[in-house]
Amino acid sequence: MSNSTTPEAPPRSDDAALSHGLKQRHLSMIALGGVIGAGLFVGSGAGIAAAGPSIVVAYALSGLLVMLVMRMLGEMSAAYPSSGSFSAHAERAIGPWAGFTAGWAFWVLLCTAVGLEGIGAAQIVHGWLPGTPEWAWVALFMVVFCGTNLAAVKNFGEFEFWFAALKVGAISLFLVLGVLAIAGVLPGTDAPGTSHLGDFMPHGGNGLIIGLLASVFAYGGLETVTIAAAESENPVKGVASAVRTAMWRIALFYVGSMAVIVTLVPWDSPEVVEKGPYVAALDELGIPGAGQLMNVVVLVALLSAMNANIYGASRIGYSLVERGQGPKALGRVSGGVPRTAVLVSSLFGFGCVLLSYWRPDDVFSWLLNMIGAVILVVWIFIAVAQLRLRRRLEREAPEKLVVRMWGFPWLTWVALAGMAGVFVLMAREPDTRVQLYSTGGMTLVLAAVGYARQRRRARG
Repeated sequence: MSNSTTPEAPPRSDDAALSHGLKQRHLSMIALGGVIGAGLFVGSGAGIAAAGPSIVVAYALSGLLVMLVMRMLGEMSAAYPSSGSFSAHAERAIGPWAGFTAGWAFWVLLCTAVGLEGIGAAQIVHGWLPGTPEWAWVALFMVVFCGTNLAAVKNFGEFEFWFAALKVGAISLFLVLGVLAIAGVLPGTDAPGTSHLGDFMPHGGNGLIIGLLASVFAYGGLETVTIAAAESENPVKGVASAVRTAMWRIALFYVGSMAVIVTLVPWDSPEVVEKGPYVAALDELGIPGAGQLMNVVVLVALLSAMNANIYGASRIGYSLVERGQGPKALGRVSGGVPRTAVLVSSLFGFGCVLLSYWRPDDVFSWLLNMIGAVILVVWIFIAVAQLRLRRRLEREAPEKLVVRMWGFPWLTWVALAGMAGVFVLMAREPDTRVQLYSTGGMTLVLAAVGYARQRRRARG
């Protein structure tokens, strides 16, 4: 599916009708808080139970891969700011079929994630108020964030600013308390030393692999900042700043917190999975009300992800339509906001919620498997697009290379090899193998449709 015979469209902005209401403080906090997703709080317990203390290695390895991907994406997004982000870059570098495939696959992922996050948030609130129906809370959250995104982009920015501030504050406090406890200077606690780190890989290589796969998918959501940057006051500065600080943010929040947890708490403690690793660690320190405190933080992380994913899905959908890759109705803009795209994305997410109640064992399960490896597909499109666009930028517009990929092209190839390795590991594990095949099927269908549209347009 090469686009060698398809002339590249002249560079253009696909965001002319969108407002630019995001301030630099919004973008900075979105970048900072975007790395602290619900997956870190909710999903890391299973990874620790499988990998033991070697979960730190798993998060470090997957973190290195994510850093490379973000650097590549940052290079392209600083040169070509667009609400379509990687979808627009893939179209420019590879061809319309690639932009179509990456964009719509990611749209399905984000819309489904909105529903999943709504369910998770509703379960927490239902635990506090057991007499209330979960579906009503999901509907309430959906209405609030749909309304927020319909009003103006600055509303999305304000919500994310404060959500991110709470998440960053909570995890920073956790890290400070954990380090003080490990050092033996926190009152009422004894330094654990290395007593919990002796059996570093309790389940051998297979345990590490399971932990690695869990950690890879915990990093999802980092792409939002490059989508949001297109609606900021200074897109190039915003992207450059976000990408340049990605390394220390990933190292501190992900790798750092995993190191603190496995040092403080035995990896095989049932509480790590039952209560979550952060609650288990705070309980170990004797912090009163730790469980409810972390439930509030997890709720904030889930609501933040809902808000960000409705925003991201609507902008990806709008960008696809503006590039002639979807139904024109989704491209309607009012008050600088693609309101039809916001509504459709929210309705898709709520439809996923209803499926989780009506058809949990077949349709909903199939949908979850279908989006299981989408983020890896997107990362591959990012890497291939960066390989092609970098040479073009060096020839035609070197002044646009504000952010440069390290060690080009070798580290881009290393990242591609890493992604291929994750695919191989997914094929080895029964649970992830189903996701791999389901995502592969959806990707092939989208690619075929996109390529047929590209050929039809070329003939026309």
